[in-house]
Amino acid sequence: MAEATLSETTVAEVMAELAGLEDPRAREVNEKHGDDHGVNLSKLRAVAKRLKTQQELACQLWETGDTAARLLAILICRPKAFGRDELDVMLREARKPKVHDWLVNYVVKKNPHSEELRLAWFADPDPVVASAGWALTTECVTKKPESLDLAGLLDVIEAEMKDAPDRLQWAMNHCLAQIGIDHAEHRVRALDIGERLEVLKDYPTPPGCTSPFAPIWITEMVRRAR
Repeated sequence: MAEATLSETTVAEVMAELAGLEDPRAREVNEKHGDDHGVNLSKLRAVAKRLKTQQELACQLWETGDTAARLLAILICRPKAFGRDELDVMLREARKPKVHDWLVNYVVKKNPHSEELRLAWFADPDPVVASAGWALTTECVTKKPESLDLAGLLDVIEAEMKDAPDRLQWAMNHCLAQIGIDHAEHRVRALDIGERLEVLKDYPTPPGCTSPFAPIWITEMVRRAR
């Protein structure tokens, strides 16, 4: 009983600290990207560095449903400690873009069930869940292409990306670009698909950054690799 009380107090203390880090300007910027928290991510990472890895605390912070708390939970958890079904539930709960992105990249990719989850999520009817499957597939394009049918992926992208919901479209576009960047034998087709579909062609890109428009992205990354 004493241990449970200590854990509850710790969660309360962490939540109070996160509340103290709330910055209205940060919240305003984050809300433009669909996130509902006002904690500067550098300060959040500093809190995580101090707390170090604490799986039980991470799970309790996740259960609060608070976006900043969930981001912190991702930073202090043990990625390999989660079961397949746990991660499936967590991913379906992760509706905020930053939580979704961090969960996939910092936890799922390091978990032994990542391939099983990739296959399960890839064709999920929920486009946000499917975007996670595509993100994991993009990782395989670079690291395990032998496990994929790259031509088949391009077929799906060509048929479905233009009309896909925003987050799924973004993930499919990343996969398209990565195929073009990493696999010279598919580059011409990837460039052609990008040119014809024009997805993200007019995306506002800050100076010094590479456009997410696939033909520009592919061309620039191939140039840098030479």
